[in-house]
This record gives sequence, structure tokens and C-alpha cells, in this order.
Amino acid sequence: MKTLRINIIACLLALVPMFIMAQEDDQVLKARGGKFALTNAKIYTVTNGVIENGTLLINNGVIEAVGTNVRIPADAEVIDVNGKEIYPGMIDSGTTLGLAEISSIAEANDFREFGALTPQMQALTAVNPNSVAIPVTRVSGVTTVWTMPRGGILPGTAASINLFGYTPDQMDAGSKGIVMNFPSTAGGRRFRRLSAEERKKRQEKALKTVNDAWDKAELYASIENSDDVRSYPEIEALVPVVKGELTLFIEANAAKDILSAIEWVEKRGYKKVVLTGVSEGWRVADEIAKSGLSVITGPVQAVPTRQSDAYDAAYANPGVMAEAGIKVAIRTMEAENVRNLPYHAGFAAAYGMGREEALKAITINAAEILGVGDQLGSIEVGKKANFFVATGDPFETSTKITDLFIDGYKVPMTSRQIRLYDEFLNRNPSTDKTKPAVSIKKK
Repeated sequence: MKTLRINIIACLLALVPMFIMAQEDDQVLKARGGKFALTNAKIYTVTNGVIENGTLLINNGVIEAVGTNVRIPADAEVIDVNGKEIYPGMIDSGTTLGLAEISSIAEANDFREFGALTPQMQALTAVNPNSVAIPVTRVSGVTTVWTMPRGGILPGTAASINLFGYTPDQMDAGSKGIVMNFPSTAGGRRFRRLSAEERKKRQEKALKTVNDAWDKAELYASIENSDDVRSYPEIEALVPVVKGELTLFIEANAAKDILSAIEWVEKRGYKKVVLTGVSEGWRVADEIAKSGLSVITGPVQAVPTRQSDAYDAAYANPGVMAEAGIKVAIRTMEAENVRNLPYHAGFAAAYGMGREEALKAITINAAEILGVGDQLGSIEVGKKANFFVATGDPFETSTKITDLFIDGYKVPMTSRQIRLYDEFLNRNPSTDKTKPAVSIKKK
């Protein structure tokens, strides 16, 4: 009971600043839809080079035209960006954004279910569109994320979401995928204290659980139209992977586990598979490339997996894999700090990946790997109008995002942190707002 009271009090205290700011705001800033023409821009299309002094026309939520000789309709709202740079919205390929709010309070986290096999649990249904972390993230240029369940062997079904909307369905970016944590030989500190024989037994037991589930899924797929088949939600959720209709995202980080996962995929014969995590991908990059599997890796701003590794092993990992010919996307595995995605990519760029490939890793590569490449990830005619305007390179901390569009809506550049910054930048301790602020001087 005491713990419950503490948790309730903590939740209420966390909401206090939101209520205060809601009362102090003279007006609520709303996103605006319509027809927009952004002119005098340096446009990084990602897939078709850079357009100098270009115009970007959007209408009904999609990109209608892009180039240097775009005819601007009379009814379009013209926004002169004065030489600033336009980029497609960044995509984080691994987060718990929308599923986690206050990490220290269990009631504020909804990314983990009871049980090791819960692939039928849908992350999209648990997304909180009113999460305070969502505006904080999108004003940093991240417009889409892959939000995913964690824990267990088959923890659930992840979903791509755009960071604007009043309901989860409005935020749905159009793709889902089954998450699987491949049985690991590394494990945590407690696991490593076990004898080599005990570790092997546990890994074999976990692998048997995995194989049993997929054996049942394959059997279910072959007889699902039979009248005698009863409902089995856990197994039914896996059937689309067996049929090649849904992508399986396999988490494997240690080099040995990555190779075991590749071998497992080859034996199973599943066609739509992506490797995630892949912290030691640099050790087995050639083997991954031969498998033809794409990779989502990260966080990049991380410590090496082994004490004997170079300090920059995690920074260089994406670049080594990209150089080997692997399609690579980058993730943060964060909730409140998804906003740091461009800096994870910036580290990868600086440590061997290069700026162009690093930009692809958080735009078009991410979109294609997540199954939304026909709608997101680049600035092309017919794609959704998800993009941002910046004063310079988004990988640089000094760069500012000035304009943001998601699904064609011009989204206000505001968040809880921005409002707090503005509030405390010009503090007035007086209760009477007509009186000047009190100046406190040291004696």
C-alpha cells in the first residue's frame, strides 16, 4: 500500500508542470493542414541528390512537386525559408516512445507483458499519443519511430508510428513486425557467473522454446482453414511470418549469437527477416552480408561490448557493416531521449560511415527496412510530407530546426521543454504580472 501511494504521488507530481503550463498558455498552438510551398531551400532529397535554391510543394498531406522550376498555385501558402536546408523526417528504428513515460514508475510503462511468448500483443494499441516525450522528439526532426515491446522471447508486435495524431490509429505509419529475442550465449552479469555447462543448458532450453513455437506456427499455417482448428492467439500471430507476409525482427548482439541467428533463419527458410541490435556486427560483417539480411543497429553512443575492444567499437560498428554491403538503419533504443537520434547517426558518420550513408541510415534505409519506403524516408513526389527545415547539418548540435511537417501538417515547434525554457528565460517572481521582475543582487 505504501508503494502504491508513493507511485500515485510521483505520477501526480510529474503532471503538475503540465497543468501549470496549460493554465498559463494564452492559446494552444495547433497544427495546420493545407497547401504549402517552401521556396529558396537547399533540399536534401536523399535518393535524388541535393537541389539548390529549390521549391517543395505539398498538398493533401503528400509531396506534389519538388525542384527548381516548380509552379506555385495561387492558393498555396508560400514559406520562404531563406536558404535553409530541408531534410526528410528522421526515422528511429528502435524505441519505446509512446509506450514509456516515467521509467521509475511501473504504471507509466506499457512495453512489457507477462510471459515469454506474447507475439500477439500489439504495441500500436498501447501507444499514448499524449506522451510528453513525443513533442520533445519531433521538434528535433524525428518524425517517425519504430516503437516496440521488450522482454521475453517473443514479446510482441512492433509498429511504425508518425509523431503526430490524437489516436494511435491516426499515428500509424503503416507497418508492423514480430519482435524476437534470440536466445543469447552472453546474457547479463548473473548469467555470466554460471558455469559454461549451465549457460549452455539454459541457452539450449530457450532455443527449444523458440523452435517449438515456430514449429507450431508452421503447422498452424498448413491447417488453419480446417474447421477443427481452435483459436491459438500466440501462434496465430506468427503465421504471417511463416507465410512471408510479415517481417520478423530478430534481436542478436554477440557475434556468436548473430551467426546462430543467421543459421536459424536459413534453416527455417523465412523470407522477411531483419537483424536488430547487432552490437558486434563489425566482427562478423562479411557473414551478415552473405546472408543478405538487413540490419538495425544501435545505440551508437554506447560503450564497447567487451573490455578488450577499442573505445570506438560501437561508434564504428554501423560504418563497418555498411562498407561490407549491408543495408543499415540506426536506432536509439530510448523513450525520452529519442531526440538524440541525429547525434547517434553523427557519431557513426564521424567514425567511418560517412555523412551520406549515416543520413540514409535514419531516413530511406530505415523506411525500407521497416516496410514504409514507398511512403517515407526521402523527399520524392507522391510520398508523405514528413520533413523538417533546419539552419544547417542536423548532425551538428548547433543546428536549429525551424519548421516541421508531418503528414502534410505544419506542426508547431513547441514542447514541454521549450515552454519551460521560455518560462525560465524571463522569470518574474512577482505574483502581479504588471510589476517588474525583482532584481536580486549579491552584497
